[in-house]
Amino acid sequence: MTTPTKVVLAEDSALLREGLVRLIREGGFEVVEACHDADSFLDAVGRHRPGLVVVDVRMPPTFTSEGIVAALQVRTRYPDTAVLVLSQYVEEQYATELVASRAGGVGYLLKDRVADTAEFIAALREVTGGGTVLDPEVVLQLLSRARNTDPLGRLTPREREVLGLMAEGRTNAAIAAALFIGEGAVEKNVSSIFSKLDLPPTDQDHRRVLAVLRWLDHGTTRSES
Repeated sequence: MTTPTKVVLAEDSALLREGLVRLIREGGFEVVEACHDADSFLDAVGRHRPGLVVVDVRMPPTFTSEGIVAALQVRTRYPDTAVLVLSQYVEEQYATELVASRAGGVGYLLKDRVADTAEFIAALREVTGGGTVLDPEVVLQLLSRARNTDPLGRLTPREREVLGLMAEGRTNAAIAAALFIGEGAVEKNVSSIFSKLDLPPTDQDHRRVLAVLRWLDHGTTRSES
C-alpha cells in the first residue's frame, strides 16, 4: 500500500484547525501535526519533513503576514515540500511572491473553497503531485493588476504607433514620413516612450532596443486583441 503523504497544518482558529485536520485525513493524507502559530509550524516542519504543508496567511501575533512568510521559508528550506496557502481574502502581493518563489508544488486558495470538500482534496493532491493551484478569484485579481500595471498600457495611441515602427527598425526620419509628422514630434514621442517604459539614459543599454523588446513581448498580442 502507498504510504499517506505527511501533512503539517498551521491555522490559528481552533475550530477551523480541527475541521481541516478531519477533512485532510478523510482525503487520505496523514496530518502529523496541527499548529496554531508560525513558530511552532516551522519547528514541526523541521521535525517531520512533511510532503505537504497547509498554512493560513495571517497568524499570531500580528495576524498580518506570519503565515505566508513561514510558507516562503518552507519553500526555500525544504524544496521537496509542497505548500498550500489558505486566505480569507485575496492577498495579491503574497500570492505573487508564493507562486514566483518556485514553479510547481504550490497552491493559494480562499478559505471559502474548503466548503467544497471534493475541490479542496483535489487541490491538495494536485499540489502534492507538483502542480500549481490558484483560486479563480486570485487569478482574476492578479490578471487585473497585471493589466493595470503593464507599462505599455501607459502609452498613447500615437506613441504605440511610433514604437511599432521602431520595432520595424525604422529611423526617426522614416517614422516621421510614415506618420506624416515632423521629426521633432517623433523625437518627443520617443522620449515619452522611454520615460513611460522606465528606461532612463544609460551608458550600457540602448534604450531604443529595450523599448522594442518590450513591444515584442507585449505589444503585438495587445494590438491583436
